[in-house]
Order: sequence, then structure tokens, then C-alpha cells
Amino acid sequence: MKDTTPLGEGWSLRHGEEVLEAAVPGCVHTDLLAAGVIPDPFLGLNETEVAWVGRRAWTYARDLAYESAHERTDLVFDGLDTAAAITLGGEPVGTTRNMHRRYRFDVTGRTGRLEVRFASAYDEAGAVRALTGERPNVYPEPSQYIRKMACAFGWDWGPTLVTAGIWRPVRLEHWSTARIDRVRPLVTVDRGTGLVEVRLEVERSARGRGRTLRAEARVAGARAEAVLTGDEAVLRLEVPEPRLWWPRGHGEQPLYDLRLTLTDAEGGTLDTWHRRIGFRAVELDRSADEHGTGFTLVVNGVRIFARGVNWIPDDAFPSRITPERYRTRLTQAAEANVDLVRVWGGGIYEDDAFYDACDELGLLVWQDFLFACAAYPEEQPLRGEVEAEARDNVVRLMPHPSLVLWNGNNENLWGFRDWGWEKPLAGDSWGEGYYLGLLPRIVAELDPTRPYTAGSPWSGSWDHHPNDPAHGTHHSWEVWNRRDYADYRTSVPRFVAEFGWQAPPAQATLRHALPGEEPAPDSPGMLHHQKAEDGNGKLDRGVARHFPPPGGDFDRWHYLTQLVQARAVAAGIEHWRSHWPVCAGTIVWQLNDCWPVSSWSAIDSEGRVKPLYHELRRVYADRLLTLQPDGAGVPDAGAVGSEPGTGEAGAPGPGTGEDRPGPVLAAVNQSAEPWRTAVTLRRCEADGTVLHETVLDVAAAPRSVVRLPVPPDLVPEARSAREFLVADADGLRALHFPVADKDFAYPKPAYDIDVEPVPGQGDRVDVVVTARTLVRDLLLQADRLDPAAVCDSGLRTLLPGERTRIRVTGCGPVDERAVEAALYCVDPT
Repeated sequence: MKDTTPLGEGWSLRHGEEVLEAAVPGCVHTDLLAAGVIPDPFLGLNETEVAWVGRRAWTYARDLAYESAHERTDLVFDGLDTAAAITLGGEPVGTTRNMHRRYRFDVTGRTGRLEVRFASAYDEAGAVRALTGERPNVYPEPSQYIRKMACAFGWDWGPTLVTAGIWRPVRLEHWSTARIDRVRPLVTVDRGTGLVEVRLEVERSARGRGRTLRAEARVAGARAEAVLTGDEAVLRLEVPEPRLWWPRGHGEQPLYDLRLTLTDAEGGTLDTWHRRIGFRAVELDRSADEHGTGFTLVVNGVRIFARGVNWIPDDAFPSRITPERYRTRLTQAAEANVDLVRVWGGGIYEDDAFYDACDELGLLVWQDFLFACAAYPEEQPLRGEVEAEARDNVVRLMPHPSLVLWNGNNENLWGFRDWGWEKPLAGDSWGEGYYLGLLPRIVAELDPTRPYTAGSPWSGSWDHHPNDPAHGTHHSWEVWNRRDYADYRTSVPRFVAEFGWQAPPAQATLRHALPGEEPAPDSPGMLHHQKAEDGNGKLDRGVARHFPPPGGDFDRWHYLTQLVQARAVAAGIEHWRSHWPVCAGTIVWQLNDCWPVSSWSAIDSEGRVKPLYHELRRVYADRLLTLQPDGAGVPDAGAVGSEPGTGEAGAPGPGTGEDRPGPVLAAVNQSAEPWRTAVTLRRCEADGTVLHETVLDVAAAPRSVVRLPVPPDLVPEARSAREFLVADADGLRALHFPVADKDFAYPKPAYDIDVEPVPGQGDRVDVVVTARTLVRDLLLQADRLDPAAVCDSGLRTLLPGERTRIRVTGCGPVDERAVEAALYCVDPT
């Protein structure tokens, strides 16, 4: 039986004559930080103080001694970042140049000093650039010349912290005769029967060549055997009527243990393999119709509106991300009614713990291959690395039922067409051969049960603009860059794979990240932790379109920028969900952060949620009530947007138009059950007076949308500064104000506060707010009560006499005065 010796202890880190203790897995930055050699690069302006780290060579070393009676001993690295030369006892073992691959080296009988020497990623990238020539990049750093996490070189939400190190586990594997090299379980469902085709590849030792081997696979009571005289075998299993795996909100997530055992001819176990699988069928419907070309995920025969978020690495130092942290962050996503997570192409293929959590939580995974915002050379040595990396990760990830889509790249097809790349490339390779050739061939060969799309955005063909909203996937960045969020309502893309709006992180996160600095929008630390081009300018213009300027009141600026972010994203999702099935999904940019920063995230780097998070929970719920303003002439596809921060406009998209004058009430029912409800519509004045009221009976079939015109006598007067519309049903509320907040005659908000301890739970209180006037977008900033505190809701709008209860967890006793200081709402003054 194969044995394993972990090699996580006893490492040192050396540069020149300096030697430090090293953690493995880890990276140079975290080791230097632990030793007190560098300051925390997440704090203040320290990022610039540690730039030298990424430009030096570093060596990890430890003594290696072992005893084993097995024929072979392999040294296995699950991840090396990135360009490394490995020696043992002073003799070469191997070299690596790819952060995203697993490496295995035969070190049988060898002991001594094990050293892993990492070259600077800048030096490696420079050497490759010298071979291939220059290629365009959205950012000035050389990320496309090295197979490394691209955002380590900086992004418009991330720091430039160019890492090196043994970033995933390392071990010795001792084995005899043969070992399991690769397992590919192809899982399908056919007429109620679960089918598992296990494709097995083995590696033999010298003495194992020519010997007969046996393999056995088991799952859910089914069993299959194969005899191997060569190095490959196929084992087929049938599971009658398995319980199907569903995305969250559509059903349960049953998982089945698939076990594989490799034995010799005498029945002695040589190696074992175990993963959990789920039975489900997935398709991507890209059919042409009268609106263009669709992009709809179909799971177990059910068409899905994808309620998605984009995921970036959860730490600038990925080796620090624990399974518990993955679970926490993904649980937060699930609790916000998210059902799809897109792993973005400028990051990493995440650890198995990420995909395990998605399997269990019912979160669909859209997996990018790792190419983003740059032209990538297709010459050697990169081409060989790209192919090996893709094969490694397709095989590693394909057992996970949550994985439903492979995507070739992020924005590179769009970049070629719109961002001025074509002329400087002058015919040089730029990645098209990967996205339209190599990668789809690899997916078709290794993982034919899942769909592949060449890029995001991608219209499906060069016959259409890559970011054409009428065809395939669309990235909508025109609004953030230069327009009001109301303009989201001017188009109905087929699938919105990126859109978003920025906001600063929570107050407690800011104060931790900027020690000794009184935050202000333009303070040195705030500006350093704002990486987007003209980011603060866009934040301020977004606020100014709707609210009076907050002046020098930082707390009010903080609240308003977070509120505009939440409203902007909600406006897009409500509009696009109301146009299902023409629009079949939205993926918000972005769920999370990798360091403390003003960004598009819903959850900041310390795990605190922004108001956007509460809005996601509302607008991504199975049932949504929304009031859409005047919709006359809204096209089915609109203007192409621009890449975030570039201001590069695209080509216009087609639109047909639909005559829908006046506000529209939309009842969105994504549940599997019919929704029959009575919607109370009230036309109100600013002081709460009800001018007119009616009840509409609404019946929405499962996974459908009902759109009803608002009766004329319920429609507020055009451009009225004193009237608004409220729709209520089943605890859901929708609002329509005909003018911007700065033009509306809000009363001075007044409300009463009661703080009620939760019996038997000393760290929890209920904050009960009773409105005496109209109170719009009430937010309790729980971290102002205690940095560890969280609340269960946010952005509540109350009419006079209404009451809301907010549960706060993670704080000690608080009084009404402390709560009052942490409460914010729209205030005309």
C-alpha cells in the first residue's frame, strides 16, 4: 500500500546570508512578515515598502531523510510559486515554471539537503518576453509571460505583491508495483439511471511492468472491476434512480462516495482513490431566437436564471486561505441567495476545499481558465505550460458536481477587438489559439460532460461583436465608468457575466487598515487603498447624481457611497430578472476582496458585509417584487459597455424595443412552486399620507415572471417631489420614486429605538426601530457597535408607524445612544 510522508515542517528561507524559519505551505512575504522583517503590506502605505521582495531570488531548504521498503519514492509538490529549481543533496531534481500545476519527481534512494530556489517572477517573465516579443496588457506588469496568479502583479482592486514560495502542500509518496496516476469520473444521468464511467490511468514501477493489476470501483452499492495488463482501464457503473444533485434553491445536494482500489494479482492493495460525486446533467443552451443568441444553463432539464457572483482569490497570499475560510465566505454567498460562483481568470484554480464547499452548499461553479485582460503568447515555453496546466486542473476538478462550465478567458477576445491590440500585435499570437482551439479540445477530450465557452464576454462567433449584449455573455461596465445606474434599465443582455459598482469597506476594516490616520475620501491611506482609475471620482459622481454632496462628513460619504453601490447593483438585477427568460443570469462583480480596499465587493477583506450584501439577499431571493419605472422603448439589447477603468467604448448592439409606458410591477418567481399573492399598491405622499390604494391579484407559474402595468390612478405624478409608490406582498416590498433623492421632499427622519436583549444569548440583541416619519434605507452599521458585530438585515424603508427588528450578533450590551450613532438613513439635511 502506498505510504505518504508530509514535508510541512523544518523549512528555512534564505536570501543571501540571511536565514529565517519558513512555513510550508506559505510564501516569502508571510515568512518575512512573521519574522518581523517587513511590515504588514495590507496596512497604510506599506505595500510600497515591500515591493523589493518580488524582485529577489529566494531559497527554501530542509534536510530530507526517510526510510521506506517501497520500490519508489516520489517528491510531490501540489503547488510551487513559480519559477523554481529543485536540488537534493546538491544534485538537480527538476525545474518548474507554473504556479498552477502539481509536480512529481522520482527521488528514490536520495537524501540530503532539499533546496527549492525561486527566481524572481519578474526575471522569469522578462526572459519569456525576450523570447516571444511584446504583447499588449491592460496593466503595465508582465503577468501574461508567466503562468502565475495574474493579480499578484496588481489589479484595479488589488495590491502589487509578487509572491514566491511553496504555496501548497509537499510530501513524499512511497509505492511499489503501481500507483493510481489519474482518475477521470464521467458522471451522467440517462432516463433516471446514474452512469459513472471511470477512466483510470496508472504508473508502474520498473518491477511492475508487465504484471497483471486489478481495479475495483464502488459507488452507491454499484461495483465494477477491470483487469489491467497495460496502464489504462475503463470501469462503468450504473446506479438506478440516484437522488439528483441540484443547485441551491432548486433541490437537495446529495453526494455519493466514489472509491477506487488498485490491487496486484494476489489481491494486495497498492493504492486507493476517493472523491465525492453528484448525479446531475448540465447543458448550455445557446440557441438562436428572435432576440439574438441565448446563454442559459440547464441543470437536470430545468432552465436556470443564474444568480451569480464573481470570485477573486480571498487573500493576496492564497496560502493563508484555510478550508474554514472558504466555507465561511461561500456560506455567506449562499445565505445571500447566490447560486453560482464564477472563479475569475486572473486568480487561481482554487483548492479542493473551495469546490467541496460548493458541492455541499449547492453553488454552481463557472471556472475560468487562467487568462485575463492581456494578450498571451502562444509560443513555447508558454504553450506547453498552458496545455499541461489545463490538463492537470480539468482532471483534478471534474469530480465536483458543482462545476458546470469551463470558460476560456476573461475579456481577452473583447480586448483584441476593442482595446487597440490588433495593430501592435501585427499578426503575432495573442491567445486566440488557446481559447478557440487548444482549450476546447482538452475539455472535449477529458471532460465531455460539461460545456465550454471561449471567453467572457463572448458572443459565440466573430460574426458578432464579442461583447454584443444580444449574443452570449456580456460585461456591462459603461454604467460604472460614465453613466447613472438607471441606465442598466436600457438594455436586456442575454447573460450579464460582469457588472458592478464600487464602495469602501466597513468602517472597522478601514480603521484597522489605516492605523493612525483619520479616514477621509482623499486621505493618503484611502487613496492608496483605491486602485481603480478615477475610482473616487466615479464614486463622487455616482453620489452627486442622487444626493446632496456630503461635504467634509466622512461618515455620511461612507454611508452614501455604500448605498449607491447597493442601489446600483439592485437596479440592474431587478431589471434583468424581470426580463427572464430573455436574460438568463447575472454575475455581480464581485463577491469578495483580497485585501482592505475600496472595490466592487459585497464582502470586504475582513469578512464584513457591505449594504450591497443585504440587497443581494433581497434581489436574489426566489421571489422578488420589483417596480420598474417607465419602460417605453426599452430594447432587448443595448449599447456595449467598457472594461472597468479603461473608458474604452464598444460597438452599439441591436435592439428591437417594446412599448411599455408607465411603471410596471414585476413578480419574479424562481421557485418550483406557483406564486399566488395579493399585491397591495399604495400611492403615498412624503409625509406618509396614502393618496390611493388598490390590491392586485398576481399568479406567477414556477420559474416565471409576471409583468403588470401599474393602474393609472396609482402612478405618482411625473417628476413629483412629494409622491412615491409602494408595493407589498408576502413580506416583500418594492418602491418607486419618480425623482432623485436630492429632489425629493423627504421629511426630517424621525424614529424611536429600543434595544432588547435576546434571552439566554449574551452576545445578541434586537434593535427595534419604529418610524415616526418616512425613513428610507435605514442601515445599522453593526461594526460601529463592536468590530465583531454583524446584523441580519440592512437598508429597510419604513413608512410612518412601521417597525423593523434588526438582530445584532457578536456584541456585548449596548444602549440606545450607541445604536443611534450607528444608524444611518437618507436625510435631506
